[in-house]
Amino acid sequence: MAVNNGSVMTFIITGFPGLQNYQGALFSVFLCIYMTTLLGNISIILVIKLENKLQYPMYFFITNLSVLDILYTNTTIPKMLGKFLMDDSSISFHACFLQMFTFLSLSCTEAFLLSVMAYDRYLAICNPLRYAAIITYNIRMSLAAVAWILPVAPVSLVVFLAARLPFCGPNIVQHCFCDHSSVARLACTDITLNSYLGLSIALAVIIIPFIAVVLSYAKILLTVFNITSKGGRYRAFSTCSSHLIVVTVFFASNSIVYISYRIGNVSVDFRIMSAMMYAVLTPMLNPIIYSLRNKDINQAWNRLLAKYSEREVMEVLAANDNSDEDGK
Repeated sequence: MAVNNGSVMTFIITGFPGLQNYQGALFSVFLCIYMTTLLGNISIILVIKLENKLQYPMYFFITNLSVLDILYTNTTIPKMLGKFLMDDSSISFHACFLQMFTFLSLSCTEAFLLSVMAYDRYLAICNPLRYAAIITYNIRMSLAAVAWILPVAPVSLVVFLAARLPFCGPNIVQHCFCDHSSVARLACTDITLNSYLGLSIALAVIIIPFIAVVLSYAKILLTVFNITSKGGRYRAFSTCSSHLIVVTVFFASNSIVYISYRIGNVSVDFRIMSAMMYAVLTPMLNPIIYSLRNKDINQAWNRLLAKYSEREVMEVLAANDNSDEDGK
C-alpha cells in the first residue's frame, strides 16, 4: 500500500516530548496497562465461551469487542514499550502506514460495533417477544461482519493518499504511534486534501454511530418509562448500563481528541495524552466495566471459580486416597 515519493525511509516516534526523562516510569505504567488489557479481555472471552448461560447475542457482541480491544492494543503498545525501554524510536515507512491503517480500521470498527450493540439492546428491551426471531445466528454474524468490514474502504483511501505524499524530511513523528495527522504534517507538499478527507471520515465515523446509539437509547428510555413496576425498570436498565458506560467512555475520549487537535494553543503532550485515552485506556476499561457492571458475567465468574475450586479439591482428595492405598 505504501509508496514513498521522497527520501524518508524510516520515521522516528517521539513518544511524549515533555516526558523524555521518565522513560522507565512510562514503561512501567504502559506495561501494567498492556497486561491488564490482555488479561481482562482474554478473561471475558473465556468466561463467555465456557459459560453456557452466556450464549446470547449480547455476549457474542461483547466477545467481538474484547477481540477487537486485544488487536487494538497490540497495534500500538508493543512498539511504545520498545521505545520506552530500549529507546527503539524508529519505525520503517511501510510499518508506519500499516500501523496507521490497522489502528484507524479498528477504531472505526469499535464505533460501529458499539452502535450494533446498542441496536441489540433496543431490540431486547423494546421487542422482547420478537428478539430471538430477529437476532438470529445469521443476523448477528452479518451485523458483526459489517462492523469489521465497513471501515476498510474509507480507511484504505485515507492511508493510501497519505502514503503517496512525498516525505523529504524531517521524519520525527510527534506522537506515540503513527497517527494520521502527525505523519501527514511531515509531508513536503500541501496536505489540504488529506486533512479534509481524514476529518470528514473521522466525523462520519463518530457522528453516524453516535446518532444510532442515541436513537436506540431514546427508544429504550421511552419503553422503560412505560414499565409500571420499579423492579422491571431496574432490570431493563441493568441489562444495558455497562454498554452505556462503555459507549460514553469511547465517544467522550474521541471527542476530546477531536477538540484538542482543533485548539491551537494546546500542548503536544496534551494532544498525545488525549489520544491515549481511547487508544490505550478504553480497551483496558471495557472488560473492567463489564466485569463490575454486568450481573450475568459476575455470576458466571463465581460459578466457574466454584466449579474449578471444587474440581481441585476432588483432585487433591483423590490423590490422597491413592497415596493411602499405596502406603497400605
